[in-house]
Amino acid sequence: MELTPWSGERLELGEGARWVGGRLVLVDLLAGRLLTTDGVQPGELREVRRLDVPLGAVAPVAGRPGEWLAATGTGVEVLHVGGGRTAVAALPGPAAQPYRVNDAVADPHGRFWVGTMTYVAVPGAGTLFRIVPGEAPVAAVTGLTIPNGPAFSGDGRTMYLADTTLGEIDRFAVDPATGELHGREPFARLAPGEGLPDGMTVDAAGHLWVALWGGSAVRRYRPDGVLDRELRLPARQPTSVCLGGPGMRRLYIASANIGLESPGPLDGALFAVDVETRGTEASAVIWTDAP
Repeated sequence: MELTPWSGERLELGEGARWVGGRLVLVDLLAGRLLTTDGVQPGELREVRRLDVPLGAVAPVAGRPGEWLAATGTGVEVLHVGGGRTAVAALPGPAAQPYRVNDAVADPHGRFWVGTMTYVAVPGAGTLFRIVPGEAPVAAVTGLTIPNGPAFSGDGRTMYLADTTLGEIDRFAVDPATGELHGREPFARLAPGEGLPDGMTVDAAGHLWVALWGGSAVRRYRPDGVLDRELRLPARQPTSVCLGGPGMRRLYIASANIGLESPGPLDGALFAVDVETRGTEASAVIWTDAP
């Protein structure tokens, strides 16, 4: 399949693309919208939820079909079947600047990771938090500006994290038992004009796929950090990538039209293209004390 626009809708800030239970889910972040599509044939996106605060991303709650752990506003909530919401964690931020959640994801061991940033992207004011039920949020990585990802290897022992404004992707070792991070090292550095690293995913072969905000492209990096593929897009601001669909070999790419004075016809579109490597189902959060 050639690169295909997947719906007629154009998103202000499409983010958080995940393959869950045979469907694609994603968000329109600032609008607080949770969206889904079956991902088999192009069609309109269906709105699952609409919140009155920004919605960064969601992860399914293990053993609770239809429930999500969600990065919302300046914290984390459970989104219940039927429309209810329960706040479970507030995430601290800078006192002098309004801030919000950004990207979020569950790791293969059932923990939830949430990035925060200020609305005006104050350098160093962003944080990546680790969320475990019954415990206070842990500021796992501080001093960020716009954290995106993280993305985890299939065994959960490696984490990739982008600081978008800086054009940097770092790699961490993850303690599978505790989630503690060790051995931070540079993985990829993008030069001015190449675009900025945004949402990411790791395929079954260990390659890292990265959406390049402002770069009109998605890149795939080998585990050794070597760039081995680039897909060009007819949209200026790709934001998030996810593998799913038939055979788990369909790459879905969300984009945004926010901030563009004259958006093109495909800015903000959701795209899909079949690739040769497989993805994996989104990890679920083990939220044992969720209401």
